[in-house]
Amino acid sequence: MKKIGLFFGSFNPIHIGHLILANYILENSDMNELWFVVSPQNPFKEKKTLLKDHNRLDMVQLAVKNYPNMWASNVEFSLPQPSYTIDTLTYLHEKYPDYSFSLIMGEDNLAGLHKWKNSEILIKNHHIIIYPRVFDGEKKGSDYLQHENISLIKAPVIELSATEIRNMIKEGKNVRPMLPPEVFDYLDGSNFYK
Repeated sequence: MKKIGLFFGSFNPIHIGHLILANYILENSDMNELWFVVSPQNPFKEKKTLLKDHNRLDMVQLAVKNYPNMWASNVEFSLPQPSYTIDTLTYLHEKYPDYSFSLIMGEDNLAGLHKWKNSEILIKNHHIIIYPRVFDGEKKGSDYLQHENISLIKAPVIELSATEIRNMIKEGKNVRPMLPPEVFDYLDGSNFYK
């Protein structure tokens, strides 16, 4: 059975932190592939700061083209919006019955996991890989880490955010070291985020 890690996000834009994490997970788990699932609309985020779906997908495709086990997925583009993880997973299980899917999420998402649509079913039926994040506030949600389907990996902590990168672009600052070269070239010379 092929094991697929699903890394959901807006990827607005995808940055080197995403690739470092994805590569670490692939190299330190039994995953065969990792799919970056570009979300048209996260129910917890406003859409106004988002680049168009196809632009974000283009950037993810450019970022992963030299990584044979990483893929850009637009599966949520054809599903109802806002996108709920449980609905996407149900769809993927029907489409790829021979694949096993694991969810990849940051530790900061654990605190709000109970607010996710059908979170109990999500946890019961899917393996969830949690990577460490630096975040303010107490580490709520750590009781989830006791669940047999949830595992915390010791991935490097990446303090890099797409919001920070967008703000730097708006201010005309150099973001080249934070982005995969192909993504930097895609954004450079465009009016995106300005």
